[in-house]
Amino acid sequence: MLALAACALAGVAVGWFAGVEWGLGAFGALATILVLHHERNLRELSDWVEHGRTPEPPRAHGAWDRLHAAIHRTRRESGRREAELVDMLTRWRDAARALPDGVVILDADRIAWCNDTARLHLELDPNRDAGTPITHLVRIPQFLEYLEGGDYARPIQVTAPHSADRILSMQVVPYGQDQRLVLSRDVTQFRQVERMRREFVANVSHELRTPLTVISGFLETLRDETDPAAAKRYVELMSEQSQRMLRLVEDLLTLSSLESSPPPPMEEPIEMRKLLDRLGAEARALSNGRHRIEVEGEEGIDLLGSEKELSSAFGNLVSNAIRYTPPSGTVRLRWHRTAEGAAFDVEDTGIGIPAEHIPRLTERFYRVDRGRSRESGGTGLGLAIVKHALSRHGAALDIASRPGEGSRFSAQFSGPRVRLARPAR
Repeated sequence: MLALAACALAGVAVGWFAGVEWGLGAFGALATILVLHHERNLRELSDWVEHGRTPEPPRAHGAWDRLHAAIHRTRRESGRREAELVDMLTRWRDAARALPDGVVILDADRIAWCNDTARLHLELDPNRDAGTPITHLVRIPQFLEYLEGGDYARPIQVTAPHSADRILSMQVVPYGQDQRLVLSRDVTQFRQVERMRREFVANVSHELRTPLTVISGFLETLRDETDPAAAKRYVELMSEQSQRMLRLVEDLLTLSSLESSPPPPMEEPIEMRKLLDRLGAEARALSNGRHRIEVEGEEGIDLLGSEKELSSAFGNLVSNAIRYTPPSGTVRLRWHRTAEGAAFDVEDTGIGIPAEHIPRLTERFYRVDRGRSRESGGTGLGLAIVKHALSRHGAALDIASRPGEGSRFSAQFSGPRVRLARPAR
């Protein structure tokens, strides 16, 4: 307006001196120049806003300069906020992608996004399957019925589409407007733990019920027994059953201690030569001359850990070898160096173990022959104790066996718990 007023004053001044026609001409010329000036500024501003070839606005003066500066500040603030939103979205997606649970975002039953865990659980591809209805890709009848039912208060458990051995817990969480989250979690391990817990309780109950039934029966008989010899025999049988229960409770306490306590410290050295000699002596005493006992130990290799735990583990392996090796058979104890560290082997020429039983030998109360195990005095926990004691020392148990030819149980150690003697200079 000020510029137009200045043009009008200039036209009046020219008209005063040169006449009205010249005044109107001067005003028209100045107004045209002013319009062209604003048109040029408007064009440059429009080009900068639309294309933004340079971060800075075009140079201008007056009101145009102030307008350029205001738009520039707004654009800069908008760019900052957009960068923050992009960064937040990226971080959220990275976090969701790293979740141990599967996450699928549904928009009206169509897949909008899923993380890597959902891809593993449900065989989805976030790029390929975006926009596809989930009902076309996840063909699990229980899940489809659950999704269509609309009652999402509790999760459901289904079998994974690609593995019959994997169990998934799935739940749908509605949010927003016609949007839902599909959450999946691998609960296979929890199901296995629950199965093991039930089996453990059943096995312990069964193992304790038999000797308790025997003791209870003999006590009832002793009430009316008048023959001292028969009464003594009943007491001896009850003593055997009570010792069996005591061994079972002691093994359970040992196993519980191994599972709940922290790994043994690395400071305690174990002289394997002395431990091997002691195990050999115990093997000969347990065999009572019925077997040939061989002991072979390589010098200069010791361990760091708990001698009590490893002595118990190795003793279980030795007693098992003698228990399941017929008279005149051979039991060999060997401590030697390996490529990874060291190993303690117990080899025998006993009855051997069928291949299908070997993967389950370290399970609690698992027996290849239940009748023979009870006759030999086993509790069914020995190899479970061995497994846990070795794992606490970073070791593993390797089992090789053939029926009728014998077995080899090898406790293999590696890492910092193996201490090699320094060669003499």
